[in-house]
Amino acid sequence: MVHIGIIIGSTRPGRRGADVAHWVLDQASKRHDATFEIIDLVDHPLPHLDEAMPPRLVQYEREHTRQWSAHISRFDGFVIVTPEYNHAPPAVLKNALDFLFHEWANKAVGFVGYGAVGGARAVEQLRLVAGELQLADVQAQVALSLYTDFEAFATLTPQPAQEAAVETLLDQVVAWSEALAPLREAAREPVAAGASR
Repeated sequence: MVHIGIIIGSTRPGRRGADVAHWVLDQASKRHDATFEIIDLVDHPLPHLDEAMPPRLVQYEREHTRQWSAHISRFDGFVIVTPEYNHAPPAVLKNALDFLFHEWANKAVGFVGYGAVGGARAVEQLRLVAGELQLADVQAQVALSLYTDFEAFATLTPQPAQEAAVETLLDQVVAWSEALAPLREAAREPVAAGASR
């Protein structure tokens, strides 16, 4: 059974991302084809990328990088929950992605955006990043509007159709995560060898 991480992509005080991620987890918990776990970037405080060697070489010098690597390696796929800041995803999320390479590769990812336009422009940028990291981004996407899916722009109150959108997203993330398992297994040895240095 595949294990899917739900990444809260913001660490900003007053963020809505934790509520959104836990709503996704509530929907996911009804399923029996995968296990799901929240990954909160608040719990993984990474400085601005401070590794001298490119992550593809897996020559990590910093303990925080080794811990992040070990944590992300546990998952077979991801749902990334992201707000949109100035037409882009949060810098803390991009930084967390940039720290690693092999640990992301050959895994599926789906996106849940929220904001004035549902985080759509942030998600479009993240799809470009996912391609470079060899994360297989699924077609389905959830776009939560601050105008219709939040009460007073603060309290998450998703429209009924959003539950179906999450279900479709999870269907695709789980299916692709299962399908990519042989590629992950073939690539596992280089990561294990490099991360132990």
